[in-house]
Amino acid sequence: MTENFPAWKYALLVIVLLVSVVYALPNIYGEDPAVQIIGLKGAPVDEAVAKQVTDVLTENNLEYGKVTLEEQELLVRFKRPATQLVARDVVQQALDGASDTPSYSVALNLAPATPNWLTAIGAKPMKLGLDLRGGVRFVLEVDVEQNIKRRAEGSYNAVRSGFRQEKIRYTRFALNSSSSMLAEFASKEELQRAISYLNKDHQDLVDRPVAGNTLAVEISLLPAEVDKLRNTTMEQTAATLRNRVNELGVAEAVIQREGNNKVVVELPGVQDTARAKDILGKTATLDFLLEDSEGDLGQALAGKVPPGSKVYEYNGVPILLKKRVILSGDSIIAATSQYSSQNNLPVVSITLSGKDTGLFSDVTAKNIGKRMAVIYHEQQRQGDETINVEKVISYATINDALGNKFEISGLALQEARDLALLLRSGSMPAAVSIVEERVIGPSMGQENIDKGIQSVVVGFCLIIVFMTLYYSAFGVIANIALFFNLIFLVALMSILGATLTLPGIAGIVLTLGMAVDANVLIFERIREELRNNMSPYASIYRGFEHAFGTILDSNLTTLIVGVILFAIGTGPVKGFAVTLSIGILTSLFTAVTGTRALVELIYGKRQVFKLMVGI
Repeated sequence: MTENFPAWKYALLVIVLLVSVVYALPNIYGEDPAVQIIGLKGAPVDEAVAKQVTDVLTENNLEYGKVTLEEQELLVRFKRPATQLVARDVVQQALDGASDTPSYSVALNLAPATPNWLTAIGAKPMKLGLDLRGGVRFVLEVDVEQNIKRRAEGSYNAVRSGFRQEKIRYTRFALNSSSSMLAEFASKEELQRAISYLNKDHQDLVDRPVAGNTLAVEISLLPAEVDKLRNTTMEQTAATLRNRVNELGVAEAVIQREGNNKVVVELPGVQDTARAKDILGKTATLDFLLEDSEGDLGQALAGKVPPGSKVYEYNGVPILLKKRVILSGDSIIAATSQYSSQNNLPVVSITLSGKDTGLFSDVTAKNIGKRMAVIYHEQQRQGDETINVEKVISYATINDALGNKFEISGLALQEARDLALLLRSGSMPAAVSIVEERVIGPSMGQENIDKGIQSVVVGFCLIIVFMTLYYSAFGVIANIALFFNLIFLVALMSILGATLTLPGIAGIVLTLGMAVDANVLIFERIREELRNNMSPYASIYRGFEHAFGTILDSNLTTLIVGVILFAIGTGPVKGFAVTLSIGILTSLFTAVTGTRALVELIYGKRQVFKLMVGI
C-alpha cells in the first residue's frame, strides 16, 4: 500500500462496502401478498383469532404461508395475489359475519419477504411511492357550510346580547339561513339604533333592507368573512389530515385541496381503507366533566334532569354528570399511548398547555374524592346532516390534584393508540366525509418499476460501454466504482427509510451520469498531466488532487438545488430531490475515494511506464 492510500483506508472501504451490500440486499427479495387483521373497538387479536383464521383458510383450500401475530395485529402471507383477494373476503365473513359494524379490519397488504437474519439487524427494503407500489386515493368533502352556520349562530347570540344591553327593542329576531338572520323592530328609531350598533361593534356583518318591510333588516356575514372562514377551514383540515397521515406512518402521502370544499389524500402502499378511513374521517376531541354528586340519578332517569346536568352511560351503567366543561381537548399539547407502570394496562398520557394547568389543578384539588368523566366527542356525517356522537371513555375517582401531566385509563390497546393519535394530530375544524375512494392496484406500479429498472440498466450499460472504449483500463475502474455507487445509494436510501418514486428513479439515472462525470474530470486531468511530461504516478496524484475542487464545487451546487427542491416541493418533486441528494453524496464518495483506492491498488505498488487512460 502507498502512503497516499494506507491500509486503514482500504479496510474502511471494505467495511463500508460490506455493510452497504447487506443493507441493500432486502431490495432484491420483493414482497409477499398478505392479509392483515386488526381489531376495531377493542376486539382482541390473539392466538384464538389466529387459529380461527387459519382454520377457515384451510377449509376453503386457500394456500397460505407464514402467519405472524405481533402487538394485536395478525399478518397472513400468500404466494399469489389471487389467493390474497379471496382470503380477504373469506376471513372478513368468518370474523364478522353479516354485522353492519365490523369488529375487525381485514386489510390487503404487501409484506416484505426479507429473510429473518436481515430483519434482525434492521435491514429493510426501500419504501415505494404510490406510483410504484399502488395505494389508496381518497376524496374527502369538508362540511364548510356547517362551520359557516356555527359562525353565524355565534354572531346571532352576540348581536342578540348586544341588542339587550343597548336596550334596542325588536319584535322578531331569528336565524334566516346558514349565514344570515332577520331582525324586525318596533319603530324606525329602533331600526336606526340597531344599524348604528351593528356598524360600530360588528364590522364583520352587513345589513340589508328587506323588500316590503321598512322596519326589518337582514343581517349576514360579509362575503369576505365567509371566504376567509372557508379558506381557513380548508387549510386547517388539510393540515390536520397531514398530521394524521404522518402519525399513521405513510410515507410520500399527497394531501392537496381540490375546489372549495374537497381534499384529495393519496396513501401509497395502503390497499385497504378500513383504518385509514377511521382515522382520517374522525373529528374528535375530549371534554372533562365532573359527576353531579348532589343530583338524583333516579329522578334524572325518570325525566327530571337537574339544570346544568346530563345523563350519560359508561359501560352500560347510567351516570349523572355536570355539563360544565372543566377542561377541553384544545388544552392538550401532547398525547402518547403506553402501558401503565402500576397495572400494565393501556393508558393515554396527557400533557396540558401551561395556561390551562392552573385552573384544572384547582378544580381537581377542590373535588378530591369525587369522580370525573372523560367524554369523547366525534362528529359524523349521516347523509346531509352532521351529528355529534358522545362516549364516556373514562370515569374515575379524583385521588389527588392533577397537574399538567396525567393519564386516561380504561381503554383497549388500539383505542388508546387511536385516541393518542387523534389528540396529537389535532381535531378537525369541520366534519368530513369520504365521497370517493379508489384503490390503485400494484400492477400499474409494477409496470412502472419494470420500466424504471430498464432505464437504470440501459443507462448503466451505455455508460460502461462509453467509459471502457474511451478510457480503457481507467474506464473499467470507473465502471467498478459506479457499480459500488449504485450499491451505496440503494443501501443508504434503505437505511434512512427514504421513499422511492418514479421521479426518484429518474434521479438515480441522473446520479449515475453525474458520478461518471466526476471520473471524466479526474481522467482528463491525468491525461493533461501526462501531456505535460509528468511521470505516470505523479500524473495520477496531481489528477486527483487538482480535479477535487471542481468536482466538489459542481456537486455542492447541485446538492443545494436538491435541498431546496426537498424543502419547497411536494410529492414526486420531493421523491426526486431525496434520490438526487443522496446520490450526489454517494457519487462524490465513490468518484473520489473509491476510484482512487482502485487506481492505487493497481498502480501504487509497481513501477509504471505507461498509463492506459484511453485515446
